[in-house]
Amino acid sequence: MGSPDFRVGCRIFATLASHSEGYGNLMLNPEQQQAFIADRPDLFLPVKGGWGRMGATHIILARADEDSLRGALTTAWKLRIEKNAKTKRRLSPSIA
Repeated sequence: MGSPDFRVGCRIFATLASHSEGYGNLMLNPEQQQAFIADRPDLFLPVKGGWGRMGATHIILARADEDSLRGALTTAWKLRIEKNAKTKRRLSPSIA
């Protein structure tokens, strides 16, 4: 889609699609999203619309510290691995 993204098994778990607006995007589930927002409402907010209701979450890049960003990315990455395992997606060695 023309924006940097981060993938596991060809599936996206985070993107910089909203970078021009100052956001990174994390693919979380709704419960994870609620926990991140409750913990750091100054840093996380749901993506607008249906994607946000399904857990897609913005992180405000200018406010992100290394620990918060690492934790959020790790959570999204682990969720993607779990989802891939459920659908039996294999990791592709060709992913950069």
